[in-house]
Amino acid sequence: MNAEPILLCADREGVRTLTLNRPHCKNAISRELWIALRDALIAAGDDRGVRALVLSGAGGAFCSGADIATPDPTHPTYKLRNLTAVAELLHNLPIPTIAKVDGVAVGAGWNLALGCDFVIATPGSEFSQIFVKRGLSMDLGGSWLLPKLVGLQQAKRLTMLAETIDAEQAHKLNLVTWVVAADEIDGFVEDLTGRLASGPPIALAQTKALLNEGADRTLHDALANEARAQAANFATGDAQEAFAAFSQRRAPEFTGRWAVPRPSAENTEVEK
Repeated sequence: MNAEPILLCADREGVRTLTLNRPHCKNAISRELWIALRDALIAAGDDRGVRALVLSGAGGAFCSGADIATPDPTHPTYKLRNLTAVAELLHNLPIPTIAKVDGVAVGAGWNLALGCDFVIATPGSEFSQIFVKRGLSMDLGGSWLLPKLVGLQQAKRLTMLAETIDAEQAHKLNLVTWVVAADEIDGFVEDLTGRLASGPPIALAQTKALLNEGADRTLHDALANEARAQAANFATGDAQEAFAAFSQRRAPEFTGRWAVPRPSAENTEVEK
């Protein structure tokens, strides 16, 4: 019999759920799991049928970080390539991403959650930038993410002291979007992803990119990027559909399809 996959993938109504599946070690990410996660994120970005992505963990934990208990002779330079690829792919994924956290999310596991657009946690969840307790500095984008989310001083507190905080504290620091009871989190995530998956995919992708890029740009750059993005939005059928649905008092049906007509051959002048 084949062992159960270390990364589970399930699709439902435009929502793809990736579940880290190493519950015996609280879903610590091995080299094989980093590679599987990297490949799964590439596949999700290339699949136009996927409109939202959920990251979760099996067995009552989200992720206890990178697996440092399993011997791996690979040079750290090469190890970090897979981590870097996962962080960049998750950040640039053109669909909404949700971290569904129940249990521990520490080290790279916490930064994996923070790399998502939304973090939903249960009250019993615990978080820690545990790196210095392992004689390491942060990775998976933590040095970039944390100061933007909580400010420099709080980022130093979380990383240099490696404190463990609960979901309520994380929520107060803007590191968790919602705290939801454990018996309600599945329904909450299903409702949220349903709303996101039914939204206009091009407009959502443009909005995510603008916000991600805007944090490091001038107002002039942001306005120029917004103008380019809006032009792309108006070239889809979704903008027309939204206006039509508003006037007809119905819910819009967004597809993300290109709506600019191509010139017909008879209307195209060929230079002689």
